[in-house]
Amino acid sequence: MSIRRIGTAILLAALAGATALEGQQPGSPTPARASAKPTIVLVHGAFADATGWQALIPLLQQDGYKVVAVQNAMASLAGDVETTKRLIDAQSGPMVVVGHSYGGAVITGAAAANPNVKALVYLAAFAPEAGEPIGAFGDKYPTDLGKALVTDAAGYLSVDPAKFRAVFAADLPKRETDIAAVTQKPIIGTIFGQSVPVAAWKTIPSWYVVTTQDHAINPDLERFYAKRMKAHTTEIASSHVVFISHPREVAKVIAEAAGAPAKVAATKP
Repeated sequence: MSIRRIGTAILLAALAGATALEGQQPGSPTPARASAKPTIVLVHGAFADATGWQALIPLLQQDGYKVVAVQNAMASLAGDVETTKRLIDAQSGPMVVVGHSYGGAVITGAAAANPNVKALVYLAAFAPEAGEPIGAFGDKYPTDLGKALVTDAAGYLSVDPAKFRAVFAADLPKRETDIAAVTQKPIIGTIFGQSVPVAAWKTIPSWYVVTTQDHAINPDLERFYAKRMKAHTTEIASSHVVFISHPREVAKVIAEAAGAPAKVAATKP
């Protein structure tokens, strides 16, 4: 190629670059690539905190996801929704929001009306309708958890340490559940009579993991929630803490949700 032609090629390349950047203000952020992976937001359940995700987080990070996890006080549903919403709103780009157990009720309220939330993942979780108390179906779908709860003087609930493993995490090593039983985070008992004003799963595509060996939330109640929200449903032979005992299977479900189309689904009946 002649020097003249090389010079022409360089000029055309420079013009093309200038055209691509036209309209972009100095210092403005580079637009995110459409193929960028969504942020995964993790919301813990009752009797636990965000450290419980330690088996799942590395798997998601190894797959290239940014992961954030909320720490909720569990003094009121509205307070936890506000805390979680603040974390969700602080993220940029698409997100998949994951809730375990009580955390399912939290994400149902916190993710509503946020256009960046492309999917919800419920792990053995409550998925209430708008205005429906979290504990609305406790009598219809009983579990061993009800007989294992103890209440302190302030009305906070915890699981009897002697019953913790059998009810909550029977498929984990005893040395792990012995620690979890004495480090659990209590939840105010009145929270199960509280509700959210809007249900995010009405408009956001949802995934649900049913834990068939669960003694904390009745598996049939989990199936009820999954069917009602028309969720993509996976059943795993697991205790209540499926994200600890089966982290790879859970990571796979989250990856499926993350790879789903970003568009918001039509409102579900």
